[in-house]
Amino acid sequence: MGKIRLLDCTLRDGGYINDWKFGHDHLVSVFERLVDAGVDIIEIGFLDERRPFDPDRSIMPDTDSVEKIYGGLDRRGTMVVGMIDYGTCGLSHIRPRSESFLDGIRVIFKKHLMEPAMQFCAELKALGYEVFAQLVSVTSYSDAEMLRLIELANAVEPFAVSMVDTYGLMHQDDLMHYFRLLDAHLLPHIGIGYHAHNNFQMGYANCIAMLAYETDRDKIVDGTIYGMGKSAGNAPIELIMMHMDHKLGKSYNISQVLEAIDTSISLFYQTPTWGYSMLYYLAASNDCHPNYVAYLMNKRTLSVRSINEILGALEGERKLLYDQQYAETLYRAYQTNEINDAAAYAALRPLLRERPLLVIGPGRTVREEADRIAAFIRAEDPLILSINYVPETVEPSYLFVSNSKRYVQLASKLLHGRYRVIATSNVSGTSKDAFDYVLNFSTLIDPEAVYIDNSLVMLLKVLCRAGVETVTLAGFDGYSPDSANYLYPGMEYDHVRQRADYLNSYTRRIIADMKDTLAVRFLTTTRYTEEDDA
Repeated sequence: MGKIRLLDCTLRDGGYINDWKFGHDHLVSVFERLVDAGVDIIEIGFLDERRPFDPDRSIMPDTDSVEKIYGGLDRRGTMVVGMIDYGTCGLSHIRPRSESFLDGIRVIFKKHLMEPAMQFCAELKALGYEVFAQLVSVTSYSDAEMLRLIELANAVEPFAVSMVDTYGLMHQDDLMHYFRLLDAHLLPHIGIGYHAHNNFQMGYANCIAMLAYETDRDKIVDGTIYGMGKSAGNAPIELIMMHMDHKLGKSYNISQVLEAIDTSISLFYQTPTWGYSMLYYLAASNDCHPNYVAYLMNKRTLSVRSINEILGALEGERKLLYDQQYAETLYRAYQTNEINDAAAYAALRPLLRERPLLVIGPGRTVREEADRIAAFIRAEDPLILSINYVPETVEPSYLFVSNSKRYVQLASKLLHGRYRVIATSNVSGTSKDAFDYVLNFSTLIDPEAVYIDNSLVMLLKVLCRAGVETVTLAGFDGYSPDSANYLYPGMEYDHVRQRADYLNSYTRRIIADMKDTLAVRFLTTTRYTEEDDA
């Protein structure tokens, strides 16, 4: 059997949904998660000289632009490719492979352009690239036309020839007809690829059929995260991974792809009335009632990896008989990851007490009262710490991270060690050295509160234990039932408007109870200093 490779093209083919504007952080995050998942080949976008460079977009005018977006990332042996729609990016925009972040280039073309397109493939190959010939609308090829294409390909010897089911028309007999034709006549070292579209909901099934076909030739199967793509979408790569793990002995880290869905891809997905859903995927893959998944996802504090681990702890008949109290018990047990944090507190005490301390929260006043914050920073030269996010207008020295979901969203910003991270022990890092200081989650929560893990309250407890006597807060606006409560709307939990009065009252009480130990001063406008309505 030849090698079987899995190729992700989310950042390229998925870009039809959002005009390739994923945002720079999401481009980085998706790339890194695919590397961590063990994907063999990552396609990072289109090369198209007609489009200006935009660091937020995965459609780029030249290979230099690829370097600007992805160049500092660790690929760890993953093959990285881009795509050119033949005629949209000339050789003058392509540096040799030795000067490029790309290992390969996929050239897509219609059959009437096969001869000049294959010549272009040869020129790219001469620059050192692994070249893929992508046959647009493969179902339009007659057998005679396919044999002519094979003749051209054998002269060029690309890395692979790929069947592109542009309109999602193929069933398994169609796919295997073209596969056998290619397999019988291509030179043995040329791989065969398949790129599915899901108009007939056959993408995943066709991938399975191709993977099952025994040949000594290398095979490449394409997919996108969550099936992201125009029209009916593509074959979901997480499903292909699951099949390859179970049937072909692969060991892809599917949780990393699920994290990418949760933190990046879902932003561009409008939930339909029915259809493929990550919630039901998680339930089915863990043999459990979907209400367990919904309950844990609604916590908005857990990464998908953490949810998977909690679901894995479900036992016996309880898996399919939903019990909310059981789910809450497992959730609390999972969050309580006991560690010895004495050394962390000993290291933090002198750091947090050497200068005035300013803590930045995610409220809208960070932007609305930016001048007041800037004046305070100039006057006091404080140590700046932010909670669960990185503000755009203020540069913190430290981040306090108490929420796994927020950590996943922050991961791309934490790449190069720019910020020192104080994390609670429930947060799962990407490595054992992900955080500078780790503190016991269980000693910072309030088990009697409606929401046991209020991040501001947890940090105030940390400051008390570190011996801090005074702290200034900015961007902790409190909650309103009638307006947006966060600087970035995506940070707002579903429950905060419904429980605004409770959350404001609870925080006021905690601050009042601490006043003899820790003086809390508010720099920006807040509801936490108002009197209770009762």
